[in-house]
Amino acid sequence: MKLTFRLRYYTRMGQSIWLTGHHSLRGDEKKTAVPLEYLDNEFWQATFVAPPATANEPFNYHYLLREPDGSSVEDWGRDRALVPAEFGRDELLVIDSWNNAGAVENVFYTEPFRKVLLAENFTEVRPAVPAGATHTFRVKAPLLAKGQTLCLMGDGLLGNWNTAKPLLLERSAGENELSVAVDLRGQAFPLAYKYGVFDTERSSFVRYEEGDNRLLNDFIVPGKYTLVSDGFVRLPANTWRGAGVAIPVFSLRSENSFGVGEFLDLKPLADWARDTGLKLIQVLPVNDTTATHTSADSYPYAAISAFALHPIYLNLAAVANAKNKKLLAALEPERQRLNALAELDYEAVMKAKLGFLKQIFPSQKTATFRGAEYKKFFAENKHWLLPYAAFCFLRDKFGTADFNQWPGHTRYEAKKIAALAKDNDDVAFHLFLQFHLHRQLREAAAHAHANGIILKGDIAIGVYRHSADVWQEPELYHPNIQAGAPPDAFAAKGQNWGFPTYNWPRMEADGFAWWKRRFSQMGHYFDAFRIDHILGFFRIWSIPTHAVEGILGHFVPAIPVAETEFAARGISFDRERFLTPFITDPVLEEIFGNESARIRREFLKAHSSGLYSLKPEFATQRQVENYFAMRKPDSRSARIKLGLFDLISNVILFEVDGKLHFRFGIEQTTSYKYLPPEVRSKLLDLYVNYFFRRQDDFWKQEAMRKLPALKKVTGLLICGEDLGMVPPSVPILMKELGLLSLEVQRMPKGEGHDFSRPRNAPYLSVVTPSTHDMSTLRGWWEEDRAVTQKFFNQELGLPGDAPLHAGPEIVRAIVQSHLASPALWSIFQLQDLLGMDGKLRNPNVEAERINIPSDPKHYWRYRTHLSLEQLHKAKDFNFVLRELLRESGR
Repeated sequence: MKLTFRLRYYTRMGQSIWLTGHHSLRGDEKKTAVPLEYLDNEFWQATFVAPPATANEPFNYHYLLREPDGSSVEDWGRDRALVPAEFGRDELLVIDSWNNAGAVENVFYTEPFRKVLLAENFTEVRPAVPAGATHTFRVKAPLLAKGQTLCLMGDGLLGNWNTAKPLLLERSAGENELSVAVDLRGQAFPLAYKYGVFDTERSSFVRYEEGDNRLLNDFIVPGKYTLVSDGFVRLPANTWRGAGVAIPVFSLRSENSFGVGEFLDLKPLADWARDTGLKLIQVLPVNDTTATHTSADSYPYAAISAFALHPIYLNLAAVANAKNKKLLAALEPERQRLNALAELDYEAVMKAKLGFLKQIFPSQKTATFRGAEYKKFFAENKHWLLPYAAFCFLRDKFGTADFNQWPGHTRYEAKKIAALAKDNDDVAFHLFLQFHLHRQLREAAAHAHANGIILKGDIAIGVYRHSADVWQEPELYHPNIQAGAPPDAFAAKGQNWGFPTYNWPRMEADGFAWWKRRFSQMGHYFDAFRIDHILGFFRIWSIPTHAVEGILGHFVPAIPVAETEFAARGISFDRERFLTPFITDPVLEEIFGNESARIRREFLKAHSSGLYSLKPEFATQRQVENYFAMRKPDSRSARIKLGLFDLISNVILFEVDGKLHFRFGIEQTTSYKYLPPEVRSKLLDLYVNYFFRRQDDFWKQEAMRKLPALKKVTGLLICGEDLGMVPPSVPILMKELGLLSLEVQRMPKGEGHDFSRPRNAPYLSVVTPSTHDMSTLRGWWEEDRAVTQKFFNQELGLPGDAPLHAGPEIVRAIVQSHLASPALWSIFQLQDLLGMDGKLRNPNVEAERINIPSDPKHYWRYRTHLSLEQLHKAKDFNFVLRELLRESGR
């Protein structure tokens, strides 16, 4: 069978088009793709003959654009598929349109829209198919309303543009494209045509698509069939907008919960969202973080497994069988005590829950493990499940998650672990927990979907240093480097998350298999997900393990500074001056004041040059940290410790593996301030070049090696947390890939702006007035009077002095401005929504904050002051919220 693929694509000089995919003629690798030939300014084309034996096989394919520099871009979608023999001819011509990954319409073919948000709009339409059809026209139209389909009109045999009796396109369940088969024998070409919208319930034409007429150049010969895939119908694609609520699962409060929000609490939350008109629930990561069995494990971004769920979210009554439910009575006083607390008592909740689960496990394990549902769960998750369960067992056996301290098990060995796990109830217990967590979260997700609500999860950028993932595949990580973030308005010294950084070249070697499994895992429970710190796919802030503060990090990868660049700018390169802490008496006086003499005596070594250096035992921040950890803490010691940290970081450059990198914020260091003015200006110019100019294209190429491949493995809606120091290439690439950006009003991305404006947000974005990493609207209002005043006059457009506190009317005005945004999603922390109601809002503003990024030891314990039951009964508030959503079109 003769197959011809003709792609409509306008190329530039040096570009080429290739056909690749799952078919019997060539492999799926890009290197074995079939080249297309340049046909004219509009089309590229390839023709080949399919052996008769393969014509009945499914043919899944897509196109590849190769650039002159060797890079390539794939067209988007996973739905290009055909079975050539089904057309019943000797020759098949396929005329395709390129699908740009960044096309807005692609968003509506993600799972949350197909399966939940737009599902009710589907109307089946099956027009008659002519016996002698010569052509099939296919096109996508994701935002058709219920009762609508597309119609085809055009010259001659297409009805001579008769809108009263147009050709209706078939609209079938499970199909992304609408289609219509026509017999064009006798039709003159080129053929002008257009699609339109048709109301099947009223049997009336609604409108034409936008733009010029489409043109088909073809000829008809016996034995030939033509399939025309026109891409997307030309209709407005930015008309759908939704709103959601953001709240960590642990923060939920219900009358029956156990001192912490649980997965099953998402069900009544979904009911409330449905009743108010919200369409999305966003949560923080829900992976297991149990490393120390202390409150330090409350940090949801330090997972000991990127796949396992946290046992704290289990509902005990739903796990216990009928007989064991009676045992819950003994826990009732403790449950009531914990549930009455204003905040989460992490350790007490975990102790009570795990104690009960261990009590019932012996009597329920056999029935659980014999069940077909468990066997299916185990088979699908074995790749991470058994190593994780063994990790938990060994962590508890040796009293530490640091596998380097496990005799005989410092490295994961599959055979050893299989033998360890055999008939080991202490290992099996964790399999039991994960199965029930899986069931309960799936149940909550199904309930949400049944009510038209989608769940948005969160993928943390890193994993805990001592995690099952690192233990199982250590080659995927750099254990001697810590991930973090550079200084910003929320953390002046930067952030040190303590996670190992990724060995991206090694991950790329196996096609990013670990990441693909991780993205796929999200699809078991969530419809959309937020990629925490998506900038990490471009470059990651990397901090040596001897450092405590993020300020001592640098970006990896990065194009370093060469010594010759200093000379080219007329700067004498003084290695010792630029690379070692600059410590003089004036510097000591500035940092320590009256304590300077003690600092000289205890921590420094004097030199004849008048400079000082740190004694070897205090040369790094980690050494200083350990020194003060052995002493009784007090405010004076804390000040000295931080002062010494500042001395250690008082440098201009770092040398890493023989390469030079600038310290971030050199202009704020005393080392820089004590340089001659002419040196400072030249040095700052090179610094700006290093951070803000030379890296951008390099970082974009880094992300292009990762993100397109990862996006392709999931049908979920992907949002990126692109906050902080954002290179210019980030929004460009996110737009090219159709990834939603995050727009926070108090974190403007454009230079020279005090605030971002929701009304200017791009359509493919999420707008929000606050996130879990910052204070709520009410808290922010009271932080900086000057900022608040500017916002009051400038953004709200109100005259006079700003009120001292953000009253309900202020919060409501800000919420309304976000609802009015053109952005696809407006998502609000629950605290901000409640802030619109003077009766429901929490009297304690400070208690509403979830996280303080500058505090690496922050205790994540926020719980809503209202129960879900109380929220349901708040009829006045719910009515107001519902009306705001209706008026905004969300």
